[in-house]
Amino acid sequence: MTNKEDKIVVVGAGLMGTGIAHAFASSGFATLLVDTNAESLTRAKGNIENILSTGVKLGKVTDEVARSSLANLITCGDLSEAALGANWLVETVSEQLAVKKAVLGQAAPLLASNAIIATNTSALSVTEIAASVPGFADRVVGMHFFNPVHKMKLVELVRGLATTDEVVVRTKALCDAIGKTSITVNESPGLTTSRMSALLGNEAMYMLQEGTATAEDIDTALRMGFNHPMGPLELGDLTGWDTRLSVLRYLHQTLGEKFRPCPLIIKMVAAGRLGRKTGHGVYRYEDGNRVPGSGLKASAL
Repeated sequence: MTNKEDKIVVVGAGLMGTGIAHAFASSGFATLLVDTNAESLTRAKGNIENILSTGVKLGKVTDEVARSSLANLITCGDLSEAALGANWLVETVSEQLAVKKAVLGQAAPLLASNAIIATNTSALSVTEIAASVPGFADRVVGMHFFNPVHKMKLVELVRGLATTDEVVVRTKALCDAIGKTSITVNESPGLTTSRMSALLGNEAMYMLQEGTATAEDIDTALRMGFNHPMGPLELGDLTGWDTRLSVLRYLHQTLGEKFRPCPLIIKMVAAGRLGRKTGHGVYRYEDGNRVPGSGLKASAL
């Protein structure tokens, strides 16, 4: 069902694109990671090297696998060049409909005749994204990975209105080939996990704003009480509060008042406190590590 000779193009060298490119390359697929920002590509490749070297140190990855994984990975600044003849295109660009449509519109005519186009959107409409490539709409599917990709096993496969059964079956097989567990979701705002995660993160921010508990204790409650690998405020810092706010606004618009963004999220985004990527969110970060005791205090709001 899957062919390791397939050429896979991942568009967007941000946090998710980096993880997705690593997943494909480390599973033996020829992988092209595309971004117009050269610095982002350099950073992404360095992060993938770090993931692999850490795996070697922990005994989870052999030296041979690490070397072959890097050999499978190519970075490229030109989408048209990368997309030519590709069998799969996975876009991981920002959660803006216009940006995603532009990527698909540029790449689709250049892909292999039976190529599948996957969008990593966590909340936007797969059907609406597919509308930008009417001749390819039946081959567009949602392929929502989770962060950090190299640790999280789940992928949500999202059926748009035109997505065919064959495309879902082929994409599920691709997930199997990279060691991921997939679930199939009929298109709905926020899918399954984003709806639940958005509510959880939003409520955690309301609790922080109201002074119900400290940031550290809210996160500890979810980690220790519900066995979550990461608390909702830690996760928001990792994902980026600008991304979280964009998703909440979309869900608020489509699903109603229960998704109204907490004012604290709006305030933090306006202040540029977006999380790990800016060094400051709910917590502060130095050299990528969280500063102990740095959680945002209600008294400071």
